[in-house]
Amino acid sequence: MVNKSSWFAPKEVPYICIENVTKRFGGFVAVDNVSLEIHRGELFSLLGPSGCGKTTLLRMLAGLETPSEGRILVDGQDTTNIPPYDRPVNMMFQSYALFPHMTVEKNVAFGLRQDNMPPHDIDARAKEMLELVQLMNFAKRKPAQLSGGQRQRVALARSLAKYPKLLLLDEPLAALDKKLREQTQFELMNIQEKTGVTFIVVTHDQEEAMTLSTRIAVMNDGVIRQVGTPSEVYEFPNTRYVADFVGSINLFEGDVTDSPDTEHVTIRSEEVAVEFKLDAFVELPIGAKVAVAIRPEKIAISKDKPEQEENICRGKVDEIAYQGSLSIYQVELPGGKLVRVTAPNLTRTAERPIDWDEEVWLCWGRHAGVVLSD
Repeated sequence: MVNKSSWFAPKEVPYICIENVTKRFGGFVAVDNVSLEIHRGELFSLLGPSGCGKTTLLRMLAGLETPSEGRILVDGQDTTNIPPYDRPVNMMFQSYALFPHMTVEKNVAFGLRQDNMPPHDIDARAKEMLELVQLMNFAKRKPAQLSGGQRQRVALARSLAKYPKLLLLDEPLAALDKKLREQTQFELMNIQEKTGVTFIVVTHDQEEAMTLSTRIAVMNDGVIRQVGTPSEVYEFPNTRYVADFVGSINLFEGDVTDSPDTEHVTIRSEEVAVEFKLDAFVELPIGAKVAVAIRPEKIAISKDKPEQEENICRGKVDEIAYQGSLSIYQVELPGGKLVRVTAPNLTRTAERPIDWDEEVWLCWGRHAGVVLSD
């Protein structure tokens, strides 16, 4: 069983150390002075939009690109200038890169044959990997005879066959449809836990990163903006960018009007004519320009005025989206700002409790908002 909390232990030695790594392509800086520590047995995700530098960072870990500056250590060994074939690292590409003329069994065994492993050991290892990914009954098929999810598992088995210390996965589930992708996420987590191999996954899909990861590094413009567990990144984003990129968010610009201590703050937002009273750990002077970030599910919506006296406002329902398990309400406040609210559909009903163009009340608790100064 993988120790999911090893990175919290202060004496735990990082398994992967990326130290001040920069990668330039001519005058373009793809990765800008990135430092990152990843621990043994993590399923770590690099999350960000296209062009943010995450795949370039992954390729440097694989040895397919060389850093312009900085160094990369794997299990204490400086691998910065070691060629890909001599690294204890394997990479699973987005396209899976399976050999169409080979059977599933031969695809899995290909790297082992290249390393001149004895035939008996090759057969035993290939069988072990196919059993791990539950494809033993498909060993004699060709890739064209498999579904997308099955091809993904063949590629994973081949990547794990050579006992890598580190497995790099570049958008491994991008080619799958939504339902299969969700199913495969859990399979990937189970395989990683059984093998104990450290996984680093590149993805642009926030939900995928949140589901898979022990920790996430959010990247943008070649820089890491925040590193944390999925709950830390989602519940406590450290910048407007992270708050906006990871999940849905409502951002209210305002000024600090009262801060009696570092655990309580009052912020006045003129754009919505609301005073936010929050329990938040901040050290900001009176008058500081900030944003209050509140997730849609942290806001309650009702036709009746709430009993609480603070953190409330009134608006009109502009749009409603029904998504089965929940409904999304877009509420227009008097100043014109649109606020997104989500509410679970707890009962089966033919009629909506709240409909279009209805006047509604919104309210939230003191712990609902995060104060952002960047």
